Amino acid sequence: MSISNSEFRTTEAAPPAKEHSTALRTGSIGVMGILFFVLSAQAPLTGIAGASPLAAALGNGAGAPGAYLIVGVVIVIFAVGFVAMSRKIQANGAFYAYVTAAFGRKAGAGAAWLALLAYSTVQAAMYGLYGAAFSGLLASIGLSIPWWLLALVTMAGVQVLGSLNIELGARVLALLVGLEVAVLLLFGFTVLFRGGGPEGLSIAASFSPEAIASGAPGVAIMFAVASMFGFESTAIYSAEAKDAHRTVARATYLSVGVIAVFFSFISWMLVSYYGPAQVMGAAGAALESGDATTFVLAPMVELFGPWAGITTGILLVTSLLAGIIAFHNGINRYLHSLALRGSLPAIVARTNRHRAPAVAAWIQTLTAVVLVAPFALLALDPVLTLFSWFSGLAVAALLVLYILCSAAVVGFFRRDRVAGQLWQTLLAPALAALLLAWVLSLVTSNFTALIGGSIETAIALLSAVPVMFAAGVLVESRIERRQRANNLGHIV
Repeated sequence: MSISNSEFRTTEAAPPAKEHSTALRTGSIGVMGILFFVLSAQAPLTGIAGASPLAAALGNGAGAPGAYLIVGVVIVIFAVGFVAMSRKIQANGAFYAYVTAAFGRKAGAGAAWLALLAYSTVQAAMYGLYGAAFSGLLASIGLSIPWWLLALVTMAGVQVLGSLNIELGARVLALLVGLEVAVLLLFGFTVLFRGGGPEGLSIAASFSPEAIASGAPGVAIMFAVASMFGFESTAIYSAEAKDAHRTVARATYLSVGVIAVFFSFISWMLVSYYGPAQVMGAAGAALESGDATTFVLAPMVELFGPWAGITTGILLVTSLLAGIIAFHNGINRYLHSLALRGSLPAIVARTNRHRAPAVAAWIQTLTAVVLVAPFALLALDPVLTLFSWFSGLAVAALLVLYILCSAAVVGFFRRDRVAGQLWQTLLAPALAALLLAWVLSLVTSNFTALIGGSIETAIALLSAVPVMFAAGVLVESRIERRQRANNLGHIV
């Protein structure tokens, strides 16, 4: 028996004034607002400056841009079923709501805990890179401030922003994302109009099957997946969207298309700038220098002068900040939705006068502190450990969620059939599950390279995925037993 929409809907009118509100602010965000939240989660400049040298040096060299398109195609196929489900189930905790609708509350709770693991760890990873980048930027002007102190102060600022209305968050993200996208497009179109670098422009060198399959394409695909992280947050804002059915669908397809084309184009221009035969060596030299971002910053300085390097360095910090804010908002809404359905204490669902999930915001901020603090206390490298370890874990957890969601689409629509939508409700999600399983196998088989750690570290991190899913199922089982006991007591 399928779950009705009302069980997931979170847009009811606010309760009487004397009660604590749990309602989010409805109709407060449109397609472009959601798109900026999604692009912020991707942190475009961070993805280009951080992932492209790794994908080129450790992966398939000049074929790295093709990996972004392959992953983009896989995600588009996944999005077909995802969007079909969003039109049936409105919830600001998309993954767990969809899994619950298909497989029940226990499986849905497991998916919810996996989502919280993925989003919380990737945000903590971004705090590590953010702290290191910000600390390095300040050091260039003579200020020595430890990365962890910058991260802690930023957590406080993000907490304040998360407690305000969503329009303010969208405006801040729009500004930050717009600036970093602008500087990358300036570089990309400059190289394009110049006809490339020493070897000119070559589509075949980056997008032919031979180029994509060269070297270690699995590594490049892993980093492409990491760069796409967060597009599914379109559905998280369904309770606050204007005309949710249309807004979520449009924002989802638009975000996937924009992200895949943008990353593919900019990485292709980097390949063209260095030359297909030289790009792998240039990326490797950047990694060996200890600052992989020079792979992107050096061309900026050469093309536009010193100001471009300074500006890009600043925008790298703001890019990470935008991503942190986006994940903060997304995690808040997951916690809020879980509390509304009784899987977390009711107090977590409370919203403030701005209709923002204030209690959930505090929980999210404290979680970030707990995840980041051990790396600071143990004086570990924030990039080589905190960023790389948690990024790898987040990618693995999210891929499992994608597969679960695809299976949920098939399961849900086998019971609640929609005439004339075989592609949306069966073929596309089934194909997506197979393709995503293939991508997950690439991630796990190359996990030590992805995190830059030992096999023991890889096993410890990957084990968190089944452990968190099982924990969600067990907690939900206890809640159901307690509810049955309470109901029996009322009957007696």
